[in-house]
Amino acid sequence: MQKFVIGKNEAGQRFDKFLAKYLPQAPKSLIYKMLRKKNITLNGKKATGNEMLNIEDTVESFFSDETFDNFSAKQQTSKQQKRITKHINVSAKDIIYEDEHILLVDKKPGVLTQKAEAKDYSLNEWLIDYMLESKAITPEELKTFKPSVCNRLDRNTGGIVICGKSLAGIQAMTELIRTKDIGKHYLTLCHGSFKHEGRTEAVITKDEKSNKSTVSLESKNDSSSTIITEFKILKNYKEATLLDVNLLTGKSHQIRAQLSSFGNPIYGDKKYGSAKNNNKTESQLKYQLLYAYKLIFPDKDKLPTNLAPLASKVFELPMPEYFKEVIDKL
Repeated sequence: MQKFVIGKNEAGQRFDKFLAKYLPQAPKSLIYKMLRKKNITLNGKKATGNEMLNIEDTVESFFSDETFDNFSAKQQTSKQQKRITKHINVSAKDIIYEDEHILLVDKKPGVLTQKAEAKDYSLNEWLIDYMLESKAITPEELKTFKPSVCNRLDRNTGGIVICGKSLAGIQAMTELIRTKDIGKHYLTLCHGSFKHEGRTEAVITKDEKSNKSTVSLESKNDSSSTIITEFKILKNYKEATLLDVNLLTGKSHQIRAQLSSFGNPIYGDKKYGSAKNNNKTESQLKYQLLYAYKLIFPDKDKLPTNLAPLASKVFELPMPEYFKEVIDKL
């Protein structure tokens, strides 16, 4: 028999969702069969799987040790984790804010938010390693809960990424992002004189093969989505405009594709830019000038109790040096 006591990072989810993490190699059909036969119980009783878990609930499974080992997750060794950590440009000084439930980190351009391929080491893996090293989580706890980033930035876009350290933190931040109750502002330098200040609404369509999106005023097909963006001009230059962009929807390449559709592609954006904008200054840029520089939390009425210390807080980072270098040349 195997016994597991529900902790804070397992509570607040359905029993079957927990079991999928507890026994990741077991088919779902088998899990439900074991529940029906009472080979898996909750608090010593038969369960259906749709129960919501509470702290100190007891889960018991009646498998042989060999079968349980085959169904349960295998974790990386700490030696493997330390070896691979060296391959990512994130350090403790990049942490902007941290509490029991969330962590805000300044992601540098070139760092993946999440894996693109199995061999990749992303901010997600860095978060797990960081929490293991600081003893905020144990290898045993990782079998049923994985800390995770809550918002994604393109590989070549820098700025604030929200990381969930607890299940409650992930759930709360996911809901705030879904309801658009958290303000996400970007700093960007685009080509030309910008004429579209204010709130804009359009339609975006992504081509999965080319990983490129197009923006128009009318829907093209079933894969199209509505996007809402607010643009504010911070400063005009002879050949460029510095913008504050408030992202009200979060679609892939939303800002980059929309600015390109206006004829104002972002400096350094090789995917959405054009050959005519490839001047000497831009050709030397390694990353596009797009930076998630500000995060605005709502008042306490829209925050759960565990995030109350964040009520009405604003986190704003200074302009990155690689922006300043281009602006100085302008």
